[in-house]
Amino acid sequence: MTRSFSTQSTDPLRGRGVTAVLGPTNTGKTHLAIERMLAHDVGVIGLPLRLLAREVYDKVVARVGPGQVALITGEEKIKPPSPRFYVCTVEAMPQDLDADFVAIDEIQLAADAERGHVFTNRLFHARGSSETLLLGAATMRDVIRELLPAANLVSRPRLSNLSYAGDKKITRLPRRSAIVAFSLNDVYAIAELVRRQRGGAAVVLGALSPRTRNAQVALYQNGDVDFLVATDAIGMGLNLDLDHVAFAGIHKFDGQTHRNLIPAEIGQIAGRAGRHMNDGTFGVTGQVPPLEPELIECLENHSFDQVTLLQWRSRTLDFASIDALKESLRETPDHRRLTRSRMVDDVIALENVTREDDVRDMARSRAAVGLLWEMCQIPDFRKVSPASHAEFVASLYRFVMSDEGKIPEDWIANQVASSDRTDGDLDTLSNRLAQIRTWTFVSQHAQWLQDPAHWRDRTKAIEDKLSDALHERLTQRFVDRRTSVLMRRLRDKEEMMAEISSDGQILVENHFVGHLDGFRFTPDASIGGIDGKAARHAAAQVLASEFTARTDALAGAPDDAITLSPTGRMVWQGSEIGRLEAGETALKPRLQILADDHLTPPDRERVVKRLEAWLAAHLDGKLKPLMALNEASDLSGLSRGLAFRLTENLGVLRRESASDEIKALDQTARGQLRKYGVRFGAFNLYFPALLKPASAELLLLLWALHGGEEHGLDPEGLPERPQQGLTSVAADSAISEPYWRAAGFHVAGTRAVRIDMLERLSDLIRVRVSWRLVEGGEDAPSGATGDGGFRVSPELMSMVGCSGDEFASILRSLGFRLERKKLEADEGAAKPADTEAPEATTETEKPKAQETPTEKTLTEATAAEEAKAESDIAPAEPEKPEFDEIWRPGRRKEPRREARSGTKPERKKRGKEQGKERGKTGQRQPRRNQSQGKGKGQSQRQAQEHAERRKAKRVREEAAAENSPFAALKDLRKTLAARGRPEQS
Repeated sequence: MTRSFSTQSTDPLRGRGVTAVLGPTNTGKTHLAIERMLAHDVGVIGLPLRLLAREVYDKVVARVGPGQVALITGEEKIKPPSPRFYVCTVEAMPQDLDADFVAIDEIQLAADAERGHVFTNRLFHARGSSETLLLGAATMRDVIRELLPAANLVSRPRLSNLSYAGDKKITRLPRRSAIVAFSLNDVYAIAELVRRQRGGAAVVLGALSPRTRNAQVALYQNGDVDFLVATDAIGMGLNLDLDHVAFAGIHKFDGQTHRNLIPAEIGQIAGRAGRHMNDGTFGVTGQVPPLEPELIECLENHSFDQVTLLQWRSRTLDFASIDALKESLRETPDHRRLTRSRMVDDVIALENVTREDDVRDMARSRAAVGLLWEMCQIPDFRKVSPASHAEFVASLYRFVMSDEGKIPEDWIANQVASSDRTDGDLDTLSNRLAQIRTWTFVSQHAQWLQDPAHWRDRTKAIEDKLSDALHERLTQRFVDRRTSVLMRRLRDKEEMMAEISSDGQILVENHFVGHLDGFRFTPDASIGGIDGKAARHAAAQVLASEFTARTDALAGAPDDAITLSPTGRMVWQGSEIGRLEAGETALKPRLQILADDHLTPPDRERVVKRLEAWLAAHLDGKLKPLMALNEASDLSGLSRGLAFRLTENLGVLRRESASDEIKALDQTARGQLRKYGVRFGAFNLYFPALLKPASAELLLLLWALHGGEEHGLDPEGLPERPQQGLTSVAADSAISEPYWRAAGFHVAGTRAVRIDMLERLSDLIRVRVSWRLVEGGEDAPSGATGDGGFRVSPELMSMVGCSGDEFASILRSLGFRLERKKLEADEGAAKPADTEAPEATTETEKPKAQETPTEKTLTEATAAEEAKAESDIAPAEPEKPEFDEIWRPGRRKEPRREARSGTKPERKKRGKEQGKERGKTGQRQPRRNQSQGKGKGQSQRQAQEHAERRKAKRVREEAAAENSPFAALKDLRKTLAARGRPEQS
């Protein structure tokens, strides 16, 4: 297969019988070589990658059968007894085979810094007796013409067009795309992003075993995934059905430095897009800037600079000694188109190994030097440091050069066993695979091992097992099987089986794709982007019929099957199907249904009508009197105005805010409002029927929707309404007063009192204030003083569920003032107190509100039926009271009268005249209200009457001490203590 000649020869016949088939990618060169080889009796084809060699081997085996084809690579040898065709990597091509046909693929790699010298060697010396083909890029035309002047140069055009598609985000790349990166971390990161956004990607790396690579490519080729993430390994002849190639990087580490790709390298990779007659595109993605126009033109026209230099290394090595070997490796070529190859892995290993004295001592014969050089060519699959790799080579060399002459079985067994595990992550499996590939390479050298067949089988089995595990890990990490199956079936328009479980889970082809809640479909949260779209499309066929069925069920459902939550959510069959939002008025909220696009417009309209009808019935049922008043047509004048204000304030109107209108109402107008359930209270106009919990909660929700935002509240953040049965609660100052009013409570002092209980308290106080001692009249109500005042009694406190300072704050807010008189010690001991004595302050406290409510409220029959709230007061045994406390209505504020008569101009004129008079006499004129002109006796009588009034007032206050306001409370405590009932704090 080889022929020797000098590179200096100028023989014009050199290269005779050689055909160089040159052209860009997708010209059918490799296919041509396979067809030509099969036309001969014996043929050899050398390929640049083990991956590609395996692919071509499988194709040839499919044509002629496994018994006629051999596969020879550095790590794998499949050789039947009498093969006709040899598929090899370029480095592993047999040198002593007499073949009719020889082909070298990707001959442009002769310029590669790492492996170029091997391809150059084959260019000069690999020959078939009948036919020799050199396959490669058109950039080799000039150098081949000069080095092999007799060679036949054939150009093949590209079968399809290649065009630039610009910059695209990874998430927007078209289907059947390859994304190219130049580091393992970048490949993994991009593959993870594609999995999340597009369903998954196959991963192709040069370091993968053929078995793993073929399994990954199969994922892409059979349509399980639509994307391929790879290194520049795909540029070396891998035939894939690619429509687009996207560069996620345009610089790489070439073993020595990081550098930008040259245009020819970019073209080799980009040219993988578009197979056979299908056009392809290329572009950039990620952080790569758009390509320059000049580069785009080169790539689209496949016009690149010609290769000028080929890497060369002498094929006649001198094994007389280590130094002679090194010297022959330093030999330089004598042709301007050739350059000596730089130090690559095998030469570096030789330099490092021969630093060991014992190794140099062993390598003294030609055979020993030849063995050492052969071992230095073991590839560094593990990618460890040069020193570590040299140490490994030295260990093997010492074993083979020992007395046994073989690598010990137990030593190699321990080394191989460390890789025979399939647990761990991607990096762990990749490292083990690299280690076993090293031993697979070693096992191909029978002279180094005692049982080479055993170790070939053993290492091959472990490599296959690790390859399968690595493929499985890659698939688990970077491929969403469920989404890929769905997308393939959708793409092929196959009918899919879909079903909905009782809990709303949607299964398509037994894959969970999402959850149905009411009229909303939620895709599985673990998938997004196009995966989510695929899931929705896959579920669409079952959702259409299911939504129609649910619409029919909702239309026929009774009203009690639908509920409204305190936050405004409408729930049916446990699912939220609607939500209330602010409308034109508080009593007309807007309805927002919760449904996605799978609900058809006709069904959506039916759902809206059903929910609107339910909402109208719900509002009418819970707020009947208020809704009736809102729609009333028999009101007029002031009653109509009050009705509007009542509905606007959701059924509660502060009396003080409408006092003028109320005073102006006649009995007929009042009767019109009472007919609709309005009660005229002393402090509020309200609907007693709307104070029930269900009605009050609904009113609070409507208030929050319509006006809560002004007070920093919304339905989701609304404070919980006081529990049923509570007649008052502490009024949180952080909560605005309109909230309490909407909830049916009136803020009085430090407490928020339920409106109806406040009115009942007002009625009880009014009876006590109005009671007078009349012979033969009714007995005095508890705490009544008979002179327009009252003392606090348990009956009053139990009405609002509080005592002490809290109850006092309510009274003050209602316009009552407190009178206190200090009791003498014996009086305090003799008379029980009605209430606990607050801290002593002044003798009389001024009320905060001076106006006493005088409007007499009508007590309706329903009020008597209301259950009296239980008091939460459990008074403790008080100390002896020091004060008698009596509450009285606050004094009215009389309108301020004008002390001076006449109009302002008249008063001004009169003042000027008085000033002139004073100027004449020099004396100030006496005021009209001074005692001028009155007799001296009259002034004395007035002073005496004033003293008598003060004395009478003091006598009354001393007499009032006998009826202390704490007496009733003290009696209650004594009674509880006598019964043995513990006092509550």
